[in-house]
Amino acid sequence: MDEGAADAAVTFLCIHGTPSWSYLYRKMIPVFVANGHRVVAFDLFGFGRSDKPVDDAVYRYHFHRSSIQAFVEQLNLHNVCLVAQDWGGILGLSLIKEMAMRFTRLFLMNTSMPYGEEPTSGFATWRVANRSQPDNPVGQWIQSRTPVLTDAETVAYDAPFPDVHYKDGVRRFPELIMRPENGELTPSAREGLETSLAAREYLSTQWSGESFMAIGMQDVVITPVRMELLRQVIRGCENPMLVQEAGHYVQEWGAPVAIEGLRRFGLLQNAA
Repeated sequence: MDEGAADAAVTFLCIHGTPSWSYLYRKMIPVFVANGHRVVAFDLFGFGRSDKPVDDAVYRYHFHRSSIQAFVEQLNLHNVCLVAQDWGGILGLSLIKEMAMRFTRLFLMNTSMPYGEEPTSGFATWRVANRSQPDNPVGQWIQSRTPVLTDAETVAYDAPFPDVHYKDGVRRFPELIMRPENGELTPSAREGLETSLAAREYLSTQWSGESFMAIGMQDVVITPVRMELLRQVIRGCENPMLVQEAGHYVQEWGAPVAIEGLRRFGLLQNAA
């Protein structure tokens, strides 16, 4: 989706994680647009309306990272605010160093920049559950962690995955994250670690843009503790907005979160 004026001064680039799609940002996009900004939201390969390769081997860290980089370059986006959750941040934040002339702001919600750290118990549970269910019930999974979700919204999260053959991306993403299992990183999880470490170093020492963070305090996968550790890595990232009732999918508490982010950036023109 590409909403708002094409010549707007600021572009909000919204990147989702797994197992969701850009539908995740439906409550935030109208707020950004109503305040005069451009919003670009796309679906990662394997999710939403994007193509869904059926070969598991396609789903690699650098495959997704390179596709995002090419997308930003093809649209020639500038003065970009990265709006990211989950894998949207894991991948998107890794590009800031190489695309520093394009990105000026970070709007982060329950995401991470892995460095080979031990997983949270919530993530370990999710990884095991995902492996045990090739036909992972995506909508049910998201609804179980997002009590404000209606049945119709749950169906919408399921819509891109009519059957098990469309879920290679859902199955693969938990295996790609750079977190060990039994003390060891698998080869697929090791890919991208060097890139992620370089991104952490850049954001902690050279990043000069603005940063805003909203934390879903009920998240057991990327916990508030892990989010605070990430905040400390990002140079100049101020105290976060704490969304007490939210879990992993903070975007479902949408409009107030979007308004607070715009306010912190000095970009709020219309709070209605």
